[in-house]
Amino acid sequence: MKITKLELFHVKPRWLILKTHTDEGICGFGEPIVEGKARTVEMAIKELEPVLLGQDPMQIEHLWQTMYRGAFYRGGPILVSAISGIEQSLWDIKGKAYNVPVYELLGGACRTKIRMYAHCRGESPEELAEAARKLKAQGFTAVKIGIDAPVLNVDSMAYVERQAARLEAIRSATGPEMDIAIDFHGRVSPAMAIRLAKAFEPFYPMFLEEPCLPENVDAMVRIANSTSIPIATGERLYTRWGFREVIEKQAAVIVQPDLCHCGGILEAKKIAAMAELYYGSIAPHNPLGPISLASCLQLDACTPNFLIQEHPTLDEKWDLGVGYLKQPFVIEDGYIEVPKGPGLGIEVNEDFLREQQYAGDWETPRYYYEDGSLAEW
Repeated sequence: MKITKLELFHVKPRWLILKTHTDEGICGFGEPIVEGKARTVEMAIKELEPVLLGQDPMQIEHLWQTMYRGAFYRGGPILVSAISGIEQSLWDIKGKAYNVPVYELLGGACRTKIRMYAHCRGESPEELAEAARKLKAQGFTAVKIGIDAPVLNVDSMAYVERQAARLEAIRSATGPEMDIAIDFHGRVSPAMAIRLAKAFEPFYPMFLEEPCLPENVDAMVRIANSTSIPIATGERLYTRWGFREVIEKQAAVIVQPDLCHCGGILEAKKIAAMAELYYGSIAPHNPLGPISLASCLQLDACTPNFLIQEHPTLDEKWDLGVGYLKQPFVIEDGYIEVPKGPGLGIEVNEDFLREQQYAGDWETPRYYYEDGSLAEW
């Protein structure tokens, strides 16, 4: 079998979908994307295409090494995201060729269903509480909220109290059985993260995500050592080399590789094994589309230290693949059953995919402080 073509689709709301063709008619799908830089990733894939055409798609590790190590400059969000989507599509091809799910090729399933958490949204504590009650009624046992932005490097007592009130409202509405994660989104300084964590501790958060930006691991270690709340991070880290220091210094006990950014399915499996050495867990990051989710589910199924899977729960249900997949994902009682189909376990509706195409010009939102200076998103 030989790779014959890489076909790309910019599709709404902000995704880039890859279809890898072979001379035997078996095609695989992947989701290579950097949000806000989709057209740049598209060019990176076009630059990698000559390396892949005519190659055997079954040699996934060899092709990964060739794409990653074959140029003088390695790593970074653009190159590794391009490789991630290509790698996903190769696993999809390989699973289809052997007529088995990807997880069967990676050691077999460890579980029969995959626990999901939902995004919980609301402008006020009351709205958040109502949204959490609805998600609980749908069967979810875990939700995640974000903190308000922007955040000053040293913000006020009033800001801390407002964030604590949001968490308290959800805890009061859902009781002690509901897990509540909090995403700091890297928009908080270490000093403020420590203050916020102290205010949140009485409400027993499941984890604090990206309590500070990931470039300074020692700063995250200081936060982790200041609180009993588990720290999670990883959506802006690339390959196992990007996770090494975080895991070795135990800056986080929950790693969150994004399978569209970190290097793909097998690379995330290697990152999970590194975390396992330190008794850590993996909770893959996924704010993206149905092919991203399909890839995550394959990893989740066969990874012993898997904790929980992110799911953005948009009102349009795009993230579940409605329209994009001939059989969208179904969440029942907060879980998705381990997929049984070959490859990534999905069948893409290519007619709908083409209907949803756009220019790929989605841009990352920007926040500003009152004085006009730029704040972290």
